[in-house]
Amino acid sequence: MELVIARPEGLYCPPGDFYIDPWRQVDRAVITHGHGDHARYGHGHYLAAKPGEGILRSRLGDIRLDTLEYGETITHHGVKLSLYPAGHVLGSAQVRLEYGGEVWVASGDYKLEHDGTCTPFEPVRCDTFITESTFGLPIYQWRPQTEIFADINAWWSANAAENRATVLFCYAFGKAQRILHGLDPSIGPIFVHGSVLPLNNAYLEAGIYLPATQYVSDVEDKTLFRQAIVLAPQSAAGSPWMKRFGDYADGFASGWMQLRGTRRRQGLDRGFVLSDHADWPSLLTAIEATGAQRVFVTHGQIHPLVRWLCEQGLDAAGFNTEYGDDEAVAGHEAGAAGDATDNEATESDVADSEIPGDANKGTAA
Repeated sequence: MELVIARPEGLYCPPGDFYIDPWRQVDRAVITHGHGDHARYGHGHYLAAKPGEGILRSRLGDIRLDTLEYGETITHHGVKLSLYPAGHVLGSAQVRLEYGGEVWVASGDYKLEHDGTCTPFEPVRCDTFITESTFGLPIYQWRPQTEIFADINAWWSANAAENRATVLFCYAFGKAQRILHGLDPSIGPIFVHGSVLPLNNAYLEAGIYLPATQYVSDVEDKTLFRQAIVLAPQSAAGSPWMKRFGDYADGFASGWMQLRGTRRRQGLDRGFVLSDHADWPSLLTAIEATGAQRVFVTHGQIHPLVRWLCEQGLDAAGFNTEYGDDEAVAGHEAGAAGDATDNEATESDVADSEIPGDANKGTAA
């Protein structure tokens, strides 16, 4: 029996009679993390990792939720189920299923670089691995986050020296908190959009360090913005909300900023390549670390990754899902699928992108 199959409602475990990150309402849902395309309202019962409880309750309200500590095991209809860190955002988890001598792991979304705001990714040995592939092309190779934060702080500092507000667009959950964790608060005050504030509180309640921030709408003296950095969702770009900042420089933090074409289309002053998803080398490293001989690829650049894995002798195929993209540049927030036109790497984008290393080679080294 297959431990996970694709159904119209989502990824389904037949022997356990539950779903993993279903996109339609079901009785029992195991949730890998709190992004809106993976954690939706209306399920009868939720199961998730304990560190993500505050996020899920903040985003979904009054739900019937049980939690597991990382590594804790329960048995449901004969299926042994446990959750392991995915390193994506606070509370993100991989779902390990064991039944009939087979072990499957559904990764949800993940990244390998530890960012200080969530438990680091932990590889889990299995027979079959279900992986994302948001950035499943060799052109996507991330610089160390310390370098990106140094660039952001230097940009903010230069703007402040010119009495110019700094507005950095980023996803409200996960990306905003990761950026806050890497900011240098000695440069000036830090302000956040209203969509970021409750999520910050969930991180603080979980014991994650974030510098002091202020809610933009509470500010009466607008001259304070001239030395400040403001974190806001991309949906705020071009809205009347932005007028309060006067003269400002704007930027966007996302893995999609790897493509110059995307940066041009957004008309931003700066683009910072910072992703909460695995890049191409990390995808290959993570898959290899599981020891899985069978791999299912869910969302993102499915076909290139499947093709590469098959060429390495693995049994690989794609799962059709309705997961979106929390790094979308489309200006949607809290679970929107994003604009595929802006997110897919076109031939002109690839030719014009900053490609670290050899784009024609993809090794797990």
